Amino acid sequence: MISLKTLSSLLIMLGLLAGCSTESSEIVLFDGKSFEGWEGPLESFRIEDGSIVAGTLSAPIPKNQFLSTKEIFDDFELRFKFKMIGEKVNAGVQFRTKRIPDHHEVIGYQADMGGKYWGALYDEQRRKIVLAGPDLKKVMKVVNIQDWNEYVVRAKGDHIQLWLNGIKTVDYTEEDPAVERSGIIALQVHSGGPMEAWYRDIRLTRLD
Repeated sequence: MISLKTLSSLLIMLGLLAGCSTESSEIVLFDGKSFEGWEGPLESFRIEDGSIVAGTLSAPIPKNQFLSTKEIFDDFELRFKFKMIGEKVNAGVQFRTKRIPDHHEVIGYQADMGGKYWGALYDEQRRKIVLAGPDLKKVMKVVNIQDWNEYVVRAKGDHIQLWLNGIKTVDYTEEDPAVERSGIIALQVHSGGPMEAWYRDIRLTRLD
């Protein structure tokens, strides 16, 4: 028969192992100092102060550009911080996405940011529409203009949820079985006037 002391010790060990397992399931997608694990038009991206910076303030952005992970993900929770500097800023983070061959564009879901699209779920180069989005007046109360914000993207099966600075902005269920449920993660800077999109603390946890 196992003594209470032994049983208590076993439970503590199991708890510690469970804690280690949960922590190790988080993947740091950006190490803060290199493009390891990423690919794309590096002439449009740079690393500064532990962040990936897309675009420039010295010239207009001629076309959409995307820096993407080399790895593909299906069900996950993605967390990252971002800020945008400039006038009429527009950017976003793609997920369950793929590159269009021989083209600068990608196709897939986007956690949108900027203009009237803060906190919205956009379908980049596929249906080319906002699939779901928040009440803009409400969400703008928590947006930090030209300062750091935090996005959470949760994708599991058909269900997609977005949070912006702790406010849930999207709760969407994909009904089209033809839409892919896996793909790359990609950081975007949108075509338009001079601007910079800064991304940091990019972490992903796979969901069972």
